[in-house]
Amino acid sequence: MPGARPRRSVPRARLGKVFAPYLLSLPAGLWLLILFLIPLVVMLSLSLQSCNNATGACVMTWHWAEFGQQLSLYHSQLLTSFYFAGAATVIDVVVSFPIAYWIAFYGGNKKNFFLLMLLVPFFVSFVIRTVVWSFILSDQGVVLGTLKHAHLLPQSFHVLATGYAVVAGLAYNYLPFTALPLYVAIERIDKRVLDAAYDLYASKRQAFMNVILPLTMPGLFAAFLLTFIPALGDYVNQQVLGGTSDTMIGTVIQNAFLTNLDYAGGSALSAVLMAVALIGIFAYARLLGSTAIEEYL
Repeated sequence: MPGARPRRSVPRARLGKVFAPYLLSLPAGLWLLILFLIPLVVMLSLSLQSCNNATGACVMTWHWAEFGQQLSLYHSQLLTSFYFAGAATVIDVVVSFPIAYWIAFYGGNKKNFFLLMLLVPFFVSFVIRTVVWSFILSDQGVVLGTLKHAHLLPQSFHVLATGYAVVAGLAYNYLPFTALPLYVAIERIDKRVLDAAYDLYASKRQAFMNVILPLTMPGLFAAFLLTFIPALGDYVNQQVLGGTSDTMIGTVIQNAFLTNLDYAGGSALSAVLMAVALIGIFAYARLLGSTAIEEYL
C-alpha cells in the first residue's frame, strides 16, 4: 500500500539505538586497551618472570618473592617518595585554594583570562621548567645569589641537591593539577548558600569552615589524587634538582629498566608502587567518606 512503512525499519532503528553507545565508546576503549591494559598486563607478567640481564631473555617462573625482595631493598626510597609527594601536595593545596577561591568568587567575567594566566607557564616543557628551577635554586642563582650578596644568607647555604629543592620542583610542576579541580568545586557552590549563612549571622570564618570547605571536599579529594599520584612516581625533579641521598622510587625504576636492564625488578617495583598507591587512595577515601567520591567521580 502507498505510504506504508517498511517492516524492517523499526528493528534496524532499535538495533542502532542499542549499539550506538558501544560504537561511540569503541575509540576510547581501544585507546585504554592498547595503551593501558596491555602494558599493565605485560608489566605484571614481567614481574613474575626471571630475566637474564645479559641477553634480555625472560622466562615465566612465577617468582612471587621478587615483590618482597624489591620492597626490602628500596623501602627507604619508597618512603622518601611518599614524603616528597605528600609535602608537595600539601603545598599545592595551601597555595591553590586561595587562588581558586579568588578566581571563582571575584574573577567576574575575566575568570577564563585568569585561568589562562595560571596555565600559561605550564605550556612550556616539563623538563625545561625543571631545568630552569635548577638555575633559580643554584648557589649563585637569582634568588640565593642576590641574598648572599646582600649578606642575608651565609655563603655556604645551598638548596639545590637537597630534598627541599625536589619538593619545590614537584609543587611547582604539579600546581595546575591541584588548582583546576579546586576551582571547579568552588565554582559549583551556590552563592545563595553563602548569603543564607551570612543572614544567619555567620562570620566569614564560620562560613568558610561550615559551608565552603565541606562543599569543596570532592574537588579537594580529586586535587589530592591528581597531584599526589603523579608526584609519587616522578623522577625528573629528583634527578635534576635532588642529590644522591634523596633518591625517589621513580628514579630506581627508571634505572632498573634503562640502566641495569632488570625488567623483572623494575616491573615488580612498579607493581608494588601501584599497589601501595591504591591502598593509600582507598584508605584516604575511607577516612574521607564515600560522599566526595560519589559526587566527583
